[in-house]
Amino acid sequence: MTDEAVFVLDESEERMQHSIQHLEKEFLKIRVGKASPSMLYGVLVEYYGTQTPIERTANINTPDAHSIVVQPFDKSTIHDIEKAIMNANLGFNPMNEGEIIRINVPPLTEERRIELVKKAKQVSEEAKISIRNIRRSANDDAKKLEKEGLPEDEAKRLSDEIQKLTDKYVEKIDKLLEVKERDIMTL
Repeated sequence: MTDEAVFVLDESEERMQHSIQHLEKEFLKIRVGKASPSMLYGVLVEYYGTQTPIERTANINTPDAHSIVVQPFDKSTIHDIEKAIMNANLGFNPMNEGEIIRINVPPLTEERRIELVKKAKQVSEEAKISIRNIRRSANDDAKKLEKEGLPEDEAKRLSDEIQKLTDKYVEKIDKLLEVKERDIMTL
């Protein structure tokens, strides 16, 4: 393969890997049966006039499987952090204990587990769409290279490699979803 073709392939694989990493981060936000600091990732706190991720404003710990403790770095921001958790609509009821915020994580009902599985499927479908968009872009690049003088059989080989890469990453997404579904549905 020519250097240009290898570059298109490498760039596509790198972008697909980023999609997988993004999916894994999104899956962390979908809670399973036990408390985890990652449940609060994505919560933005009004911190001195700026929307700041909660993990940059406080220590987040899980002293046991059913509670999360948020300890602000700056005690004066505790009300802003509490408000941000409420506004994030995560289904939590934070309790302000003066210096810390305690969140009791209720056990998941069967109905809620089914909702979470649907959300996991939606997030994984978005990742697949991202992979397919990367494939389309790479195939466009292959066609451009062919117009610029890349031999037809070389362009066909590049398209085949792009498809193999796409299949590989779609399969990874399916496996990640399968594991996440099992985690959600396990009591």
